[in-house]
Amino acid sequence: MSQNKKSISITFLGNANHDSRVVNLIDSLIDLEYNVKTISFDWKTANFNTKLGETTIYKLDKSSSSLKFYLTFFYLLIRDLLKYKASIYFAEDVYTLPVVYFFAKLNKAKIFYNSREIYAHLAGLRKKSFVQNIIAKIESKFIGKVDFVLVTGEMDKEYLAESYGLNNILVLRNLPKFTEVKNKIDLREKLNIPNDQKILLYQGVILEGRGIKKVIDVLDKINNAHFVIIGEGEFRKQFESEITGNPIESRVHFIGQVNHKDLLSYTASADLGLALIENISLSYYYALPNKIFEYIMAEVPILCSDLPQMKKIVDDYKVGNYVNLEKDNLANAINEILSSAELLNKYKQNCKQAAKELNWDFEFNKVKDLLLN
Repeated sequence: MSQNKKSISITFLGNANHDSRVVNLIDSLIDLEYNVKTISFDWKTANFNTKLGETTIYKLDKSSSSLKFYLTFFYLLIRDLLKYKASIYFAEDVYTLPVVYFFAKLNKAKIFYNSREIYAHLAGLRKKSFVQNIIAKIESKFIGKVDFVLVTGEMDKEYLAESYGLNNILVLRNLPKFTEVKNKIDLREKLNIPNDQKILLYQGVILEGRGIKKVIDVLDKINNAHFVIIGEGEFRKQFESEITGNPIESRVHFIGQVNHKDLLSYTASADLGLALIENISLSYYYALPNKIFEYIMAEVPILCSDLPQMKKIVDDYKVGNYVNLEKDNLANAINEILSSAELLNKYKQNCKQAAKELNWDFEFNKVKDLLLN
């Protein structure tokens, strides 16, 4: 490494190789000839590479006590940050923020905080107010001390600006790199789905409030369609047990986590991409998930919830439709799209056009000079 080459540290409580936002950030920084070291953690995946280039992924065990989990996490994080002096630090979530802030100040370096969710109102902590309050207090203590806050949507920016009085927030949406998918992975062949059946797709973490159960519950009313779920998460076993012995069992397919570089090849086989996030928390209400943009990049029409940020993308680019999960008939909304070849083709063509703008390269170029100069 040349003497004047800047060094960057990225930290993330998650598997960096499975997170498109982190993968894209690392690639963009390396393309700009930065030396990037990433520290990340995984407690979900059975087998994974613990070292890939300058990315380290530590295995954590969540089956033991929460105290042991977080003590191990902080020990490994601090130990590795002591070994590497960076000129720019990215804290990719609220959990790494306090430690990373300390090292950034110690080394007189810049620090950027990636507020990838509304951490003060997480869906998974709705019934754990003590933990939620701790996380909210951590964010409020440190968010005003960083050089820039990165968020995934305009409404997140407005919320944090109003809540904390900030004027240093940059929007960097979760967009995929521009890709023309040429080698589709045929899900029909892979999963023995007949050619006359449509494929509904959910991709992402399998959690409560992502609309997965709602689709399973109405699948018997959806004509000639199978439901494919790509990803892992703590609710997978629960959903699998719920469909066991159910008449629709053969029409629901869990295929687990796929390699990030192969994801869009799987996505492109679908007929309709689903992003049916339920309005169960403020974080979910503001959701603008990367799956929306991955569907667009793979030219797969979308059906999403009528939550404001997702709805705006669908309205602006005419790439699908949206549904009110409390009031509308979900099965009817899906059948209406799947039954119209003309509508599917129109949405598909609009996706192709939208992808030229809704891609990581275009998005990162808007903020890179502010971040790196």
